[in-house]
Amino acid sequence: MMFRKLYWVTEQVDSLGISHVTGVYTSIPDLIRHGLCQTNDNTYLRLTLAKLDSENEPFGTWSEPDFSGIGDKLNEFVITDEFSIEHCQMLLENLEGRARIAA
Repeated sequence: MMFRKLYWVTEQVDSLGISHVTGVYTSIPDLIRHGLCQTNDNTYLRLTLAKLDSENEPFGTWSEPDFSGIGDKLNEFVITDEFSIEHCQMLLENLEGRARIAA
């Protein structure tokens, strides 16, 4: 089993910008299954991809409704074999589905 070095952090963010961490996930399937739950009425979902035990900035932070730029960043991790293209496609499809529901 591969030791995971990257973590997905999910947060609910309110209209004042105050966030509440709702989960930390080591794989895209777990993120999809458990982390992409519906937010409360007055909050939105924010995703952060970070490296374990690093003082560096996260690789990226993306928010609803469009999670702008996440696809391009995911491609970088497909090239390095950290994420599979199938898992990335599943995540993008789920995020697009959230955007359609919110619209």
